Amino acid sequence: METPLALFVWSQRRIVPVRITEFSVTEEAFDVALNPIRVKVSLGMRVLSVDDLGFQHKGGGLFMSYLQQKEQLAAQSAGAVLRTLGLTRIS
Repeated sequence: METPLALFVWSQRRIVPVRITEFSVTEEAFDVALNPIRVKVSLGMRVLSVDDLGFQHKGGGLFMSYLQQKEQLAAQSAGAVLRTLGLTRIS
């Protein structure tokens, strides 16, 4: 049986299928009734690609969409020079 697909949404155009690899909750502060009032959450994820899901799977399509958006963004900045980033040289 296939598990539900988890998605990580960065923005409207950056949605990727993921597998949750780590999840932990650390309670750091409590009220007088010992209810947690401050916690720290750690979340680890691995992006699933078409190698994991296949081209026909909805998650595979989402990954390909994300990849195309990333390639378009990289193409827009292909002509950028170091000076526009505030750098004079790369050591």
